[in-house]
Amino acid sequence: MGKTRAWIQRQQRAISYQYRVFKMIATSIVSTKHPILAQIIPIRKCNLDCAYCNEYDKVSEPVPTEKMIERIDQLAAFGTSIIVFSGGEPLLHPDLDQLITRIRSHGVIAGLITNGYLLTKDRIEKLGKARLDYLQISIDNVKPDDVSMKSLKVLDKKLGLLAEHAIFQVNINSVLGSGINNPEDALTVAERAIALGFSNTVGVIHNKFGQLKPLSEHEKSIYKKIKALGKKSFARIDYFQKNIVNSQPNNWRCRAGARYLYICEDGLVHYCSQMRGKPGISLRDYTRENIRREFYTKKVCAPMCTISCVHQASFLDNWRAPQNLTKTR
Repeated sequence: MGKTRAWIQRQQRAISYQYRVFKMIATSIVSTKHPILAQIIPIRKCNLDCAYCNEYDKVSEPVPTEKMIERIDQLAAFGTSIIVFSGGEPLLHPDLDQLITRIRSHGVIAGLITNGYLLTKDRIEKLGKARLDYLQISIDNVKPDDVSMKSLKVLDKKLGLLAEHAIFQVNINSVLGSGINNPEDALTVAERAIALGFSNTVGVIHNKFGQLKPLSEHEKSIYKKIKALGKKSFARIDYFQKNIVNSQPNNWRCRAGARYLYICEDGLVHYCSQMRGKPGISLRDYTRENIRREFYTKKVCAPMCTISCVHQASFLDNWRAPQNLTKTR
């Protein structure tokens, strides 16, 4: 069978996407004065209720579109390289396509983290038309259980739709750690992702404070097998996980609040989803001075942190600019 039209378009877009990723890396090496990655929440409501997640509710309304556009424009004004929608479940926002288009109009890379349940052929094609760059789904198990409904059994048809119709990059994240009943499921998920032509990553689930729960020897062996699969990408910058899986601290310079910004549904800037309230400043009032201060501020939670997006946004600066400030508030 010949390659599908979507597959061909995906390969063509991949060239442009990789060029912009390399450009982002080069720019970030030259300058430390702008955020690399911002994760922004368009709605806290989620259609699922995974037991390990504390980043959702069942009642929140979507953030008004005009407020989201204001936040996107502010991030673009900072020179942010990548803006990613997360949640809750971002596909519940009625104007998500418009917001993706807004990000791309600034020349910024646009990403989406979703549970995948709301994906249809039409929805996937609309995301492509909005010029989404990449989409990530974390799949927690093969069959749904009392911990998570994000299972391969439920989502496999959605993955098939993505393989056939998505013209953006797709990454499937399998998970190990706290609350996952069958660790071997992570390998099954990773193998399915590769078979469909997607990139894959493996995440180590943290507790509600973003800290590590040690992996068992069985989980470690599965982790090593998954790491041997797939192709390299910016999302697979995960040097820090070698220590994490062995319950060892990482000696790194967390640049949360500077290179990585987490903007909650209320429009406040936090270090990450698990460290809300620090610094807890409205994005509207956030300044380049705040960015510079947080760049040099040491984060006491950093050594045992498992939050990969913060590590990835910080790794380019690990060799320079020792952090000599301590957070006091």
